[in-house]
Amino acid sequence: MRILHTSDWHLGRSFHREDLLGHQGVFADHLIDVVTAEAVEVVLVSGDIFDRALPPVDAVELATEIFSRLAAARVRVIAISGNHDSTHRLGANAGLIDAAGVHFRTAPDGCDTPVVIEDRHGQVALYAIPYLEPETARQRWSLPARSHQAALDHAMGRIRRDSVAHQRSVVLAHVFAAGATPSDSERDISVGGVDRVGVESFAGVSYAALGHLHGSQVLNDAVRYSGSPLAYSFSEASHIKGSWLLDLDDRGLANAEFVTAPVPRRMQRIQASIGELLTSAQFEQAEQAWVEATVTDPIRPADAYERLRRRFPHLMQLRFTATSGASGVTRSEPITGLSPLAVVEEFVGAVRGVECTAAERALLTEVVADCCVEHEAS
Repeated sequence: MRILHTSDWHLGRSFHREDLLGHQGVFADHLIDVVTAEAVEVVLVSGDIFDRALPPVDAVELATEIFSRLAAARVRVIAISGNHDSTHRLGANAGLIDAAGVHFRTAPDGCDTPVVIEDRHGQVALYAIPYLEPETARQRWSLPARSHQAALDHAMGRIRRDSVAHQRSVVLAHVFAAGATPSDSERDISVGGVDRVGVESFAGVSYAALGHLHGSQVLNDAVRYSGSPLAYSFSEASHIKGSWLLDLDDRGLANAEFVTAPVPRRMQRIQASIGELLTSAQFEQAEQAWVEATVTDPIRPADAYERLRRRFPHLMQLRFTATSGASGVTRSEPITGLSPLAVVEEFVGAVRGVECTAAERALLTEVVADCCVEHEAS
């Protein structure tokens, strides 16, 4: 059996207010191309199909298009809800959609009812564990503890009791597994400061298709994250995005190959003085990328964002290594005998390490005057 493991599409997500739906559409085309070219029989989607519980209409339309194209290709699909998805919306009419070979699994109590698919070696039982909110799981199953581990252990216990009837089993789960590396774009799911579950929880299954973390990772041969198909934060700038192409033989996982996804626009982190950033040829490749720039000048240069934006039109974040003025001046004694304008000028000079320019002084004069007028009026 040939399986494609993908996850964390986050349809409808933006990046620093830039719409990503077109880029997600590129991934959708890639996904269908891989399914067709590689003769994929089953697609696993391990949660966070959407970026929020109430996704925008165009994101819902894209999801509908993707699943319709997969169904038309006669591919079986098993998809679970993640912590970003609405279980009620994603699971609506799941019974009807099952008839098309697309299986949405959002109800915790269905975790031990597998989708059973046959290949030339026999049956494969595919179990779906949607994101389990610990308190909801504790109440539903009368668990002794409120934790991700307790919820997963209960679900996997139910799965193990059922899977004895099947030689091969695959589990989808949306969790943070111990030993994996997070990125900045994932939502915190910690409870009592604990967000991880043990990898040993998945012992005995042929393959565990995990979702939630956005970097592709191999925790052991049978437990893997596919990661998100696009980078969703600059912490993922170095990630290679894609999906796992898996082959099951009569004993379990026989082969796993990572299939890289297209990158409509790269992310790049660059760091140097503003002069180097504006002129150096080493940064030419960043001119068409989404950029996080760090300026290393000891004194913050004026109009840095506007100047850098002219070379890097997709500049998204600007950082400075200089956190205070070159003089390092601090004032601990009370300020007396200074006008409001003089106080502001002294502050700006201390922060930047240089005195205000004439243009800056004129702007500060206007701002301080307006503030004083508002204060008197109140």
